[in-house]
Amino acid sequence: MTDHFGSCLCGTVSFELTGDFDSFYLCHCQHCQKDTGSAHAANLFSQSAKLAWRSGADAVTSFTLPGTRHNKSFCKLCGSALPSTQIPGLLVVP
Repeated sequence: MTDHFGSCLCGTVSFELTGDFDSFYLCHCQHCQKDTGSAHAANLFSQSAKLAWRSGADAVTSFTLPGTRHNKSFCKLCGSALPSTQIPGLLVVP
């Protein structure tokens, strides 16, 4: 197992990921372009890795685009993208 650590830009939210990733995708759909403000979104995906919030879990919020599976978790203080578990059984890490 591999451990990874991360945080948002302002440092309010920190997290730990334990496990391995299944895949990495650069998505260039219009939703990901608008979501990131760039040509694509880069995300790691895992069906087995575990996410633990080390601090600031109450500052994490999520948005799901109605009628789609497109969602984003982010820090409600600084807006940094954060790992998401909004799709059951799938961890998405930007």
